[in-house]
Amino acid sequence: MGKNKCPECPKCLPGWLVQFGDLMSLLLTFFILLLSMAVMDKKKVEEYFEVMKKAMGFIDTTTSVETQTEKHDNAQSTSEDDDSDGSSESAAENAAEEMSQIVQEINSNSTTELQEVNIEKGKNEFTLDIPSTIMFNPGEYDLTNPAAKNFVAKIARVIRTMPQTFNIEIIGHTDRNNLNNSEIPRDGWDISALRSISVVKELIKNRIDPSILKVSAYSSFHPKSELSADNRRVEMRFFAQEAQDDILSEENFFDRLE
Repeated sequence: MGKNKCPECPKCLPGWLVQFGDLMSLLLTFFILLLSMAVMDKKKVEEYFEVMKKAMGFIDTTTSVETQTEKHDNAQSTSEDDDSDGSSESAAENAAEEMSQIVQEINSNSTTELQEVNIEKGKNEFTLDIPSTIMFNPGEYDLTNPAAKNFVAKIARVIRTMPQTFNIEIIGHTDRNNLNNSEIPRDGWDISALRSISVVKELIKNRIDPSILKVSAYSSFHPKSELSADNRRVEMRFFAQEAQDDILSEENFFDRLE
């Protein structure tokens, strides 16, 4: 009598799939527990969805794409301009406050009111108005006075802590004089320019980057007052680079020569 063959058993699922299903179930349970213990902040959730909409490019169906794109670009550019202006103005204010402390120290040691250093603040800039008697002997343009060198060194220490967005313009001024020599200094232009150069070179000796320094000279043609003593001065103008306008971008200079 022949033996009956056992019917073939149906193929079962692979063993790894059962373990994978158990793992997914445990993970689902874990996240449900986390959600049940979490505190839902409605405001934060709304802010999150707003950020996600902007990041993923969702738009309002009631407004045209062109309008929304223009509005977004304008808002972004305005925000960047405000941040740039705010940072420059804040940096100028902080630097001006530090310079004010040096000015007060110099003025406290001054013997006359005519030798006081003044500081004038503007938008994204400030200017130190320094009488020439503090830095130079009468008729001279070399910076040889130890007190003047110490004064420039103190200013240089503050400059090194300032942001690199600042440029520094050294401006020389003289009073109306009748100087007319055949050798340098020949006139007021030479004296005002050479004094500016002397201050710049002293700043460079105190580790100030030459690329942010600028020399200007006005001789006696930018008077401060009717007093000659007030007009003999050296100005240090600190200004932010982004605050400067490029005249060539507004109108081509060479076109005006035609």
